[in-house]
Amino acid sequence: MSRRVAAVSLLVAWLCTSGAMLDLAQVAAWARMFSGYARTESIAAAVCETFDPGKPCEICQAVSRARKAAEQHAPVAAPSAAAKLVLILERTTPFVCERTERAWAEPGARFAPSRSPEVLIRPPRLA
Repeated sequence: MSRRVAAVSLLVAWLCTSGAMLDLAQVAAWARMFSGYARTESIAAAVCETFDPGKPCEICQAVSRARKAAEQHAPVAAPSAAAKLVLILERTTPFVCERTERAWAEPGARFAPSRSPEVLIRPPRLA
């Protein structure tokens, strides 16, 4: 039981730190908006209304505010790519596929001749 609790809490912590919880909340908001619009409009119109950026719902606005807050607390990125230090450089050789023609050897005397006449065996007698 304690391993399951630890695994579930680790999964929830990872989802929260990676920002996946905001993605799940956004998908839930879109599903809720689509189901509401689909009751009164056609499917195409409901999709257009759902993804209209001018009409966000309360959940969409909350997710947007949470994303902006997360961006403010994000770590500062490196100023340029030249500032990175390359520790290991591995150069790979390119793969070249060559076409090879192979000729099969003719079966010669390697095989023993097959026996053509059948061996005569008497049928067993019933006792």
